[in-house]
Amino acid sequence: MNLQPAYDIVTLNVLVNAFHAIAEEMGINLLRYALYREHNRLPIAALITGEDNPSARAFAEREHFHAIYHGARAKTASIEALCAAHKLSSEQLICFFDDVNDLGMAFGCGIRVLVRRDASPLLHDYVARQGLCDYITGHPAERHAVREVCELLLGLLGSFDAVVASRVAMDPVYLGYFAARQSVKTEVIDRSAHVPRGGA
Repeated sequence: MNLQPAYDIVTLNVLVNAFHAIAEEMGINLLRYALYREHNRLPIAALITGEDNPSARAFAEREHFHAIYHGARAKTASIEALCAAHKLSSEQLICFFDDVNDLGMAFGCGIRVLVRRDASPLLHDYVARQGLCDYITGHPAERHAVREVCELLLGLLGSFDAVVASRVAMDPVYLGYFAARQSVKTEVIDRSAHVPRGGA
């Protein structure tokens, strides 16, 4: 995985479906901070869900994501809208996904992470054989798969120790990042009117 471009983060319901969301929140916060330190800008963070999920909305707003796209049956179109709104290419996105209806969306992203579901071994095999993901988590969503990947990416960036030390110290760089993050007002975008091409 090449982490040299300025990556941004797109997630799906897998974050908010996990019962213990606090571990996921801290993992995402640390990864956002690492990318902020690396590229001197706050990375774009968004959540895309097929439902109008109050938990997903609360998560995105609490974590000051830039946007939540809900009712997104055509998730690829939501990626395109996100990229257009923030002048990104999909290759700059880290995408966490967990099912068949996410494959079109994840396909064009720069880093694609399939969150393990033990009940879907054939899907995991298919995605791996077709080269549709870069990593399949060792843990399912409810066992902190997103945190697993955030720490893996921090390790690949070579910044885990520095990021954790800075966060613990609440030093000026971290406080600058945190102020920038807290200033983000989450845009809630209803995509339910956008009909998917070719069905669900």
